[in-house]
Amino acid sequence: MEFELERDAFADAVAWTARGLPSRPVVPVTAGVVLEVTDGALIVSAFDFEVLNRIEVPVTDKSAGRVLVSGRLLAEIARALPPKDVRVAVEGNRLAVRCGSARFNLPLMQIEDYPVVPELPATSGTVRGDVFATAVSQVTTAASRDETLPMLTGVRMEVTSDELVFAATDRYRLAERHVPWQPSGEVPSDSVIIPAKTLSDAAKSLGSASDVVLSFGSDGGFIGFSAQGRQTLTRLLDGEFVKFASLWPTESTTTAEVEVAPFIDAVKRVSLVAQRFAPVRMSFDEGRVQLSAEAEDESSAEEEMEAGVTGEPLTIGFNAGYLLDGLSAVKASRATLSFTTPTRPTVITPLAGLDAEGQADTGEQTYRYLVMSMRLRG
Repeated sequence: MEFELERDAFADAVAWTARGLPSRPVVPVTAGVVLEVTDGALIVSAFDFEVLNRIEVPVTDKSAGRVLVSGRLLAEIARALPPKDVRVAVEGNRLAVRCGSARFNLPLMQIEDYPVVPELPATSGTVRGDVFATAVSQVTTAASRDETLPMLTGVRMEVTSDELVFAATDRYRLAERHVPWQPSGEVPSDSVIIPAKTLSDAAKSLGSASDVVLSFGSDGGFIGFSAQGRQTLTRLLDGEFVKFASLWPTESTTTAEVEVAPFIDAVKRVSLVAQRFAPVRMSFDEGRVQLSAEAEDESSAEEEMEAGVTGEPLTIGFNAGYLLDGLSAVKASRATLSFTTPTRPTVITPLAGLDAEGQADTGEQTYRYLVMSMRLRG
């Protein structure tokens, strides 16, 4: 195997593929990346039995072949190469990387021991790249990081004839977003649960594309995302997602409209004195909200700002981090907080209108975020 290509293209392809490699692989060969040259293209792929990352870039190929090398080491080498064309060739039992005066030789790994890589399923439909990336970032913030509850580390995706509905929860907050899509092939009849981390990584790397292609396997075991020569295939989580539809309040006794950016800044300032797990207190009254927090060492903070309050006055407490996650996911300049009682969850929704850049809102209002309140002392 031998090929040549531009240094940045090589470094980007290897780095993108190697980013998902396991830090402690159960099977040593899954720490490697596969380099395959065929018909003027270099295919770089990595598969750890759960996630496949694959990218294809054009190269000047001199001989075809397929080899396996250490992924992280190759990524570090590629990133450190000088800005010149790279020549890569197999020399005996080593991979030779040449770039300018830099010379590297990497031992080849046993590709015969590499796991069988699943094929990307047929195309099921497409979704706009920027909408997909925004929706995933809004929802994955609410997914759990607790691996003892694997279902909650995933994002539930329901597929309809014209929408994808994403939802995630860690039992303390719940996020949901609807996005339009264009189905064109086989789609699942039931909802699927996608690992949140993999979905987030895929959305970030593919979101700049005009369209992202979704592919569902006929057996329902994998889902694929692809765009611009990049493909991510991930195994779906088994089991039933928590029933969350009934958690959304059907009415509210108090609502508050706030300017998102100033409100976020105020929460951040006041929460500086709040000890871990201590709530930030918020009192909503006519035309204003007063924020306060205190610590056991008698440190305290207060701030007041304007808010469009409708309904009964209310005092409520929140975990500042959970509240900020929901507010930061709002892309509109204003948001509505809907309350029932101080002990019940609060729902944050974008206020329909223009977004933070002054552009017309194109569906942002389908995002909603529910956050549990915290008990206040006194």
